[in-house]
Amino acid sequence: MNPTPGPGPRLARSLAAPAPGWTAEADAIVVGSGIAGLTAALELRTHVPRVLLVTKGRLLSGSTVWAQGGIAAALDPSDSPEAHLADTLAAGGGLSDPEAVQVLVTEGPARVRELVARGAVFDKAADGDIALTREGGHHADRIAHAGGDATGAEISRALVAQIEAVRHDPGIEVVENALVLDVLTTLDGRACGVTLHVRGAGSRDGVGAVLAPAVVLATGGIGQVFRSSTNPAGATGDGIAAALRAGAVLGDLEFVQFHPTVLWLGSGAKGQLPLISEAVRGEGALLLDVNGHRFMPGVHEMAELAPRDVVAHAIVRQMAATGADNVLLDARHLGREFLRTRFPTINRRLLEADIDWSEEPVPVAPAQHYHSGGVVTDLDGRSSVDGLYAVGEVACTGVHGANRLASNSLLEGIVFASRAARDVAARFDAGELKPGEPAERPGGSALVAAAARSRIQKVTSAGSGVIRSARSLAEVDERLSAVRADAHLAAEVVAEPQTAEWETTNVHQVARALTRAAWLREETRGGHYRTDFPKPEDAWKRRVLVQLDDDGILTIS
Repeated sequence: MNPTPGPGPRLARSLAAPAPGWTAEADAIVVGSGIAGLTAALELRTHVPRVLLVTKGRLLSGSTVWAQGGIAAALDPSDSPEAHLADTLAAGGGLSDPEAVQVLVTEGPARVRELVARGAVFDKAADGDIALTREGGHHADRIAHAGGDATGAEISRALVAQIEAVRHDPGIEVVENALVLDVLTTLDGRACGVTLHVRGAGSRDGVGAVLAPAVVLATGGIGQVFRSSTNPAGATGDGIAAALRAGAVLGDLEFVQFHPTVLWLGSGAKGQLPLISEAVRGEGALLLDVNGHRFMPGVHEMAELAPRDVVAHAIVRQMAATGADNVLLDARHLGREFLRTRFPTINRRLLEADIDWSEEPVPVAPAQHYHSGGVVTDLDGRSSVDGLYAVGEVACTGVHGANRLASNSLLEGIVFASRAARDVAARFDAGELKPGEPAERPGGSALVAAAARSRIQKVTSAGSGVIRSARSLAEVDERLSAVRADAHLAAEVVAEPQTAEWETTNVHQVARALTRAAWLREETRGGHYRTDFPKPEDAWKRRVLVQLDDDGILTIS
């Protein structure tokens, strides 16, 4: 088995799909209905004539709904953007872009207050101000939360209500139950729209094409690339894969954040698993191994509040040392009433699993949670493909570096979505963004049978998961290369151009690119842990970039 990656694999540059049966036009397309997509759509609606908001499910189906902990911002007078910047840079393992982080922390407080103005109701302290708590990696109380542990759901509710209030506005159209297939590009490589499949009726049904000079991807993460994740079922890496096929540069793909404390439901558990928010440890819960030994104080000075990558790796090592499949999160000393009122959602889910955490420790283990990498953008959300923007988890702004600081994700989504919307509007007014004619791209099309998804997830989780090595990554690469991924599958392979196959093709392409990036980075840093290179190396304080050339060859630099 080759210990170092050879020439990059060839990946198709479009999904195999029927020709569009209908066509529509807009001035800007926003794909996704999490905090980033909803914010971008609301901002764009007041600045460009025609906005199309596309969402894979219903408006409330974005990943933001599942965010428990909160949104980080220096809102307390005793805190400061500079302190928030320092904590973010520390968590990023030396790879965060200081300029991007500066934008995040300085513009963040105003964006949170805008959320309040848009109707989001955060939990209040006794003095009536927004209540703030602390999470791992933060040296100050700066996490605003809502409904105890339902922050994402409350933010989504408020933003969706704003969209619903203008749903009949001719300047904005919402298309639900729509999977974006590919980003359309012109002969000179500019983005000029998208193809999508709509599960609907009437004129917006089946595969169609929407033409627009600006496309904003806000499609969320890649959780379903792995066997177990806290992400919803729709997180199949659609935006990253579509951007890759369109020729966009991707970065930091190898930095996958595994949440340390996800409810352990047995070795056979897969799909979306309930996470136990980091805020629980912020309130004083302790990590114990299965023998009742508290191990984090000997690992990091911040103990249970160390950055997530540190905690996740420590848990995996402790599990190996004890021969167990999980560790324990002990919150018993916090008391039944506090746990019930501060964390009502978690409390309910644990009771559904027949666990009373006021009486017994909770079995937990790491699972995929967040992706720090994605479509490389500048500070205004622009990708390397003119007219194509990316915001939220699908983007790689440089904020997170090798490891996202807790509760910075919602903040990044709203800050950079606002900036991207303003940039699109300014360029539209200046006449820089003009309609284009879609051109067929070289490189062929692909379709992977839906039946292959569980195999792809199992292989990727085993070799490109929490713990990696040259051997494990080479094995993943070899096994993924054996998956049939051409548009004309053999007669014995059951596959048709439909949602499950398109999603599985995206999962396969993302897994191939991620594995190649992880194989190249010969060090341990943040969310990337290599047993054969267990320490960070100064020579690797640089970004790994991934791109498809015109022929579909995956190039890494």
